[in-house]
Amino acid sequence: MALFNVSPVETTPFDGQKPGTSGLRKKVKVFKQPNYLENFVQSTFTALTPQKVRGATLVVSGDGRYFSKDAIQLKFTLDVLPFLLLPNKSVPTKKGGILNVSTSDALFCVNHENNFVIEHGYKIIIKMAAGNGVRRVWVGQNGLLSTPTVSAVIRERVGVDGSRATGAFILTASHNPGGPNEDFGIKYNMESGGPAPEGITDQIYENTKTIKEYLTADLPDVDITAIGATSFNGHDGQFDVEVFDSASDYVKLMKSIFDFESIQKLLTSPKFTFCYDALHGVAGAYAKRIFVEELGAQESSLLNCVPKEDFGGGHPDPNLTYAKELVSRMGLGKSNSEVEPPEFGAAADGDADRNMILGKRFFVTPSDSVSIIAANAVEAIPYFSAGLKGVARSMPTSSGLDVVAKNLNLKFFEVPTGWKFFGNLMDAGLCSICGEESFGTGSDHIREKDGIWAVLAWLSILAYKNKENLGGGELVTVEDIVRNHWATYGRHYYTRYDYENVDAGAAKELMAYLVKLQSSLSEVNEIVSGIRSDVSKVVHADEFEYKDPIDGSISKHQGIRYLFEDGSRLIFRLSGTGSEGATIRLYIEQYEKDPSKTGRDSQDALAPLVAVALGLSKMQQFTARSAPTVIT
Repeated sequence: MALFNVSPVETTPFDGQKPGTSGLRKKVKVFKQPNYLENFVQSTFTALTPQKVRGATLVVSGDGRYFSKDAIQLKFTLDVLPFLLLPNKSVPTKKGGILNVSTSDALFCVNHENNFVIEHGYKIIIKMAAGNGVRRVWVGQNGLLSTPTVSAVIRERVGVDGSRATGAFILTASHNPGGPNEDFGIKYNMESGGPAPEGITDQIYENTKTIKEYLTADLPDVDITAIGATSFNGHDGQFDVEVFDSASDYVKLMKSIFDFESIQKLLTSPKFTFCYDALHGVAGAYAKRIFVEELGAQESSLLNCVPKEDFGGGHPDPNLTYAKELVSRMGLGKSNSEVEPPEFGAAADGDADRNMILGKRFFVTPSDSVSIIAANAVEAIPYFSAGLKGVARSMPTSSGLDVVAKNLNLKFFEVPTGWKFFGNLMDAGLCSICGEESFGTGSDHIREKDGIWAVLAWLSILAYKNKENLGGGELVTVEDIVRNHWATYGRHYYTRYDYENVDAGAAKELMAYLVKLQSSLSEVNEIVSGIRSDVSKVVHADEFEYKDPIDGSISKHQGIRYLFEDGSRLIFRLSGTGSEGATIRLYIEQYEKDPSKTGRDSQDALAPLVAVALGLSKMQQFTARSAPTVIT
């Protein structure tokens, strides 16, 4: 084992920002800085209790984006020098080049046959795990595991020796682009399978400011393309690295939740057509196994299902803006195609925890999606046949789930954005199904949102609704299901405007202005009526604050809310999922209970509230943006 001294200045990776439960996300060039990733990894090991590190089993994998394979294990380059290497010197190498050696580059030198050898490169997670006394590391084949699969592996997988994982490093920047000039990310998940709680992420951050050394082991690289186990003499004895099939554990779990036979009847029916777009993310490692091999869909129904380090040059965010090819195929593009669209389409983000659901020429909002899954789960999904324990949504998500919960007499929770809040409720047995408006939907089968699970849930509902129609009769479509849901529960017209990569200072000023404005509702309503006289009055305004009913923790400053007399809502929130600048998210919602008025175009119905939101916030004045980056 080798021990490296590291300067705290060189190794503080967060630029004054704390990592959240979504982890640390930056540009690849930032992660490539000397000792940058090493700092996060060692600070994480130090933040955990010794029982969760020494002798433990860890999972290390991710969405396969650029830099992932480097991060999983060290790639050494060797130069033999005929003299002792000194820091801060430019020296000729044996290969004829010039090596500029800084203190951080000179990782270690050893005497080798009267010469000195410098080994330099990235000292990353497998070798640091060994150096910190971890007993074994599980790696998905080719370093690929979706975020929901990592959670499932932690919770469900048992090694041949009876071992179980106590945590995981997940290498992903979620729905952000990948490539040499794009984003990379890392986060740690706990033994529950869920993201590290705030107490751990706070301690990681504090550790990064004081770290003086990190531990690594001088081990050969492991071939992560081949399934099998490799053993080494580690710090405290034997150290194993096991490469395992990325899909088997997840497929097994999905088959225990859903009725694959009924879904197969749907997907193989000549009346039903299907399309799934992985956006060249890690979902492609599961799509053929599940949809084609298990459920009988045509392989031609899979779109962009080969995982790529740069996501094929695209933006792996499953929405109407970035999933262009799927949107066009489903008949929602700007140009009308003569080809009849499939009955059902879906997309995933880079790490497969988010989803988008589409019908033929029809978009299902994430808020409607979770409400419809909850309303139909007991009948259509075997896992929920005994009933739902409760449901929950993030605060910015539309209030559609609230209405379902009230009608079905279910426990209901409104929580801040962040999956850990759902996890606490699930661990306490209070929540079965939950969702976020940011295309995240899930259940208590794991402790992460799960994009493929959401697709299988929708296919289960479609299979249930059409169990008598596949042989004859009209097919119940995605649009039919949504419109029938609106007729029963009312419609929550809803949209989200994203202003990405806004100047961080300007974003903070906008939010501070909105908070200050809340002190006088009369002034707010004067502004509102001056913009649109047909919009009702604001009756309440605040910054959302949440007291966790399980652990008692209090989360403040979770979004700025303006609540209207007729049930409409405007919400402003800064998102922490970008790698640079700030993202302002504006959420606009209006509830309509009259069945005769639920069929309007969403943007037309919301136009008055949109005008109020932009005028009230002075969005263009603060951000210099005349339009949002993305509308969903």
